[in-house]
Amino acid sequence: MGRFGGALRCIKYLLLGFNLLFWLAGSAVIAFGLWFRFGGPMKDFSSEDSSPEYFYMGLYVLVGAGALMMAVGFLGCCGATRESQCVLGSFFTCLLVIFAAEITTGVFAFIGKDVAIRHVQTMYEEAYNDYLRDREKGNGTLITFHSTFQCCGKESSEQVQPTCPKELLGHKNCIDEIESIISVKLQLIGIVGIGIAALTIFGMIFSMVLCCAIRNSRDVI
Repeated sequence: MGRFGGALRCIKYLLLGFNLLFWLAGSAVIAFGLWFRFGGPMKDFSSEDSSPEYFYMGLYVLVGAGALMMAVGFLGCCGATRESQCVLGSFFTCLLVIFAAEITTGVFAFIGKDVAIRHVQTMYEEAYNDYLRDREKGNGTLITFHSTFQCCGKESSEQVQPTCPKELLGHKNCIDEIESIISVKLQLIGIVGIGIAALTIFGMIFSMVLCCAIRNSRDVI
């Protein structure tokens, strides 16, 4: 019985440690998602009528999962401390939901990368052509693109030079820069999503082992 009780305490402390790590990971996921949405390279598009919502969809799921992770981390600590099978069962269910959400985000980021890139490139082409048709009107969307991606024009920057960032040295093709930057960012989102999903597997294992250990200890008593 003493050995069994020691194993039970060990599993409990492992689960408490996991939940602390999970809570911190949830905070980091929320911070990353909000920064990338409102403070990262794509922040200026939030005010545009044609903002790339397809691109932001993965971020919304990621931030929502991060908030759920923080709540679930607290729930897991309560379940482990109170040794409640009901709370631990709820904790396992929430982890399963988070696992599905993070896998969805990761797969979406990797598989939907080409679609998101083409969508943003099409937005740029439209802004570029609108500016060439009516230079007097100006084009805030084109200026936003050039400022966000630190690029200017396509094959040449001469036709759209007034809209280019003043601090930009040399010529950078915006079509190429859009593909490069969005590809890297979506890969990062995908890696974060898959990494968090892998972390939840350990939490589900710990919670089920602890739940079974609590049931067995009560049966012994």
